[in-house]
Amino acid sequence: YRLLREALAGATPLTTPFPPPPAEGAPAADRFAFALGRQLRRAAELVSVRQALGLRRQIFFCSLGGFDTHDAQMADQPQLLAGLSRALHAFHAATVELGVESDVTTFAASEFGRSLTSNGDGSDHGWGNHLFVLGGAVRGRRVFGAMPDLAAGSQDIAADGNLIPRIAADQYGATLGRWFGVPDSSLDLAFPNLPACDPRDLGFMA
Repeated sequence: YRLLREALAGATPLTTPFPPPPAEGAPAADRFAFALGRQLRRAAELVSVRQALGLRRQIFFCSLGGFDTHDAQMADQPQLLAGLSRALHAFHAATVELGVESDVTTFAASEFGRSLTSNGDGSDHGWGNHLFVLGGAVRGRRVFGAMPDLAAGSQDIAADGNLIPRIAADQYGATLGRWFGVPDSSLDLAFPNLPACDPRDLGFMA
């Protein structure tokens, strides 16, 4: 902590604006944007002092709760996504300010998705999910993988309404791992199901 304090004290302050604390009575999106944005701001600050800390690689875990929308999904999810978008926009702008946008990759992860069937006021846990990756090294503005067929009787949807995944988490992780510098020979150790996957690399990283 002493090393971090000293490094941060000597850093040039970021000028990129991050979402401010929400005002009383503000929309929930303001609260979500601030909750995630303050974590991402600290990550950006730590990226800015990486050389002072003697670090070649850094990994940061930031979280935003509330997506387990069993109830009030139509009301809550738009606010969550709006806050998420604002926080991520600020973080990416900060990486541009620091000149490291091609060296920083932000990616989403979740242990489950949502069912495609309603429980009356929301949705329950599901198998498949859609994830996003952000950064200057990403081959962006496109969808990797095939969009599911949502028609009745589709082979992409299980009988209970669960979306059947087309891409394994191992492929997703291995693609990010290879960009991060993990040797191909070590990817099978990190992602044990990878040998059964084709392709091993999804191609979303430049």
